Amino acid sequence: MFDLEKLVRKNVLKLKPYSSARDEFQGQASVYLDANENPYPTGYNRYPDPHQLEVKQKLAAIKQVDVANIFLGNGSDEAIDLLFRAFCEPAVDNVVIPQPTYGMYAVSADINNVAIKSVRLTADFDLDVEATLQTCDAHTKLIFLCSPNNPAGKSIPPAKAEALIQKFNGLVIVDEAYIDFTNHPGFVPLLKQYPNLVVLQTLSKAWGLAGIRLGLGFASAEIINVLNKIKPPYNISILSQQIALEALGKEKQKHDWVREIIAEREKLAGELKALPQVLEVFPSDANFLLTRVTDAKEFYQKLVDKGVIVRDRSNVLLCENCLRITVGTPAENQILIHELSRL
Repeated sequence: MFDLEKLVRKNVLKLKPYSSARDEFQGQASVYLDANENPYPTGYNRYPDPHQLEVKQKLAAIKQVDVANIFLGNGSDEAIDLLFRAFCEPAVDNVVIPQPTYGMYAVSADINNVAIKSVRLTADFDLDVEATLQTCDAHTKLIFLCSPNNPAGKSIPPAKAEALIQKFNGLVIVDEAYIDFTNHPGFVPLLKQYPNLVVLQTLSKAWGLAGIRLGLGFASAEIINVLNKIKPPYNISILSQQIALEALGKEKQKHDWVREIIAEREKLAGELKALPQVLEVFPSDANFLLTRVTDAKEFYQKLVDKGVIVRDRSNVLLCENCLRITVGTPAENQILIHELSRL
């Protein structure tokens, strides 16, 4: 049986969170003399809402969840770090991370002195549920799943992810940074069904807001309360909240971008496959294509020389001689194909 209190670090359970001025008074007033702010208006002389209520209300309507189920972080990286700090006792607990995947899970584990137990994905970048469960032990608190996965772009079959969630008594974190580029609704609709599920999303990809660093976390109200307890009081700036609110009101634009990116992804995949120096283009549900070529390091450098920047992933498990190519605009994609065809 899943028991959240047994997972949370004892010091975090006992911790009294910092109470900011905007925690103690929420609402509108004519005179604010409680937060030691500069009283002269610059547009940004007041602290931001520490609870980001307006942004969460917009997201709640879009994602069909309660405000209490939403955490906002300074990028998804903040949520990842807080999960380690809240649930993993340093030098005691461990996490299981299927590899290859997004590198910040391991970096956050190392920063927090939490042991990493790696489990290899299959040759076609699929999840081995039994191998993952067998890798866990009594001190495994978290399992990270990236779906669609980075760097391959492959989604984890929902049935496999659910099997893992059902059989593991710790937290399963499903990172859905690229979920908008799939035809899958993702795992947010399953939050009420699985109390040990945490879903991470972002405004950086489909919404085009990588520069404001706004990550989204979805989980039970109890898990969200733990994260809010230990986050910095004003972790999301006024500017980020304002820009997010404006963008979330333009959902049609986001849908249009996604449709175009998906269409360009399929077109680009076909053009890459036609090149003799391209050995394989892996199926992708994301906004990028993992592409195996005859000499990734050479091609990467020659593309750099032409002002075209892709990512050489050759040093990553299962990715020998692979370039990870983000889907650009139609014009950018044609420049890429032109330069590759000349190599």
